[in-house]
Amino acid sequence: MDKREIAHYIDHTLLKPVATWEQIDELCKEAIEYETASVCIPPNYIARVKAKYGDKLTVATVIGFPLGYEATGVKQAECETALEDGADEIDMVIDITAVKNGDIASVTKEICSIKKICGDHILKVIVETCYLTKEEKIALCGAVTEAGADYIKTSTGFGTAGATIEDVKLFKEHIGPGVRIKAAGGIRTREDMEAYIEAGCDRIGCSSTKVLF
Repeated sequence: MDKREIAHYIDHTLLKPVATWEQIDELCKEAIEYETASVCIPPNYIARVKAKYGDKLTVATVIGFPLGYEATGVKQAECETALEDGADEIDMVIDITAVKNGDIASVTKEICSIKKICGDHILKVIVETCYLTKEEKIALCGAVTEAGADYIKTSTGFGTAGATIEDVKLFKEHIGPGVRIKAAGGIRTREDMEAYIEAGCDRIGCSSTKVLF
């Protein structure tokens, strides 16, 4: 694939807790130059990025990040604030403890409530595959589909492991027709990016976009 074509799949990402404005600003400049799908940034930088760059780039942010066990009301408030600040896309972390307790219904309900707030804005649901069994991953494909989210996403990049091709293939087999796939975590080379796109990903979370250029 052409490097520009690959870049169109990438959410150019910087979510480190020590990320400075200078680093975020550089990320945005790179995203515009490389024509990535979006930048994915901490929520406290959304308004500043939008004020400087406006519609020159698509801004994604995270809620319930990185552990996912905040109360649903907290995630809803995070989502509302992010959208008010100018976020175009939301990446939310599910309540993994609910999954481990077998309560997929509450996960589905929470995703649905966040999607309702998002409206036409894209919602990506991070399931953090490194903590899940195969059966739980399949169940979450159903939850994300039923709740009407736009993407199922493998990982935060802060867990014990990141994306795998096997998980992408599993998602592809079990998600509904309206759900797309985002892989994130540990994707650092052009070969990795091409492999995940070929496996069926529509987005890739990546902090290493520069390797293409």
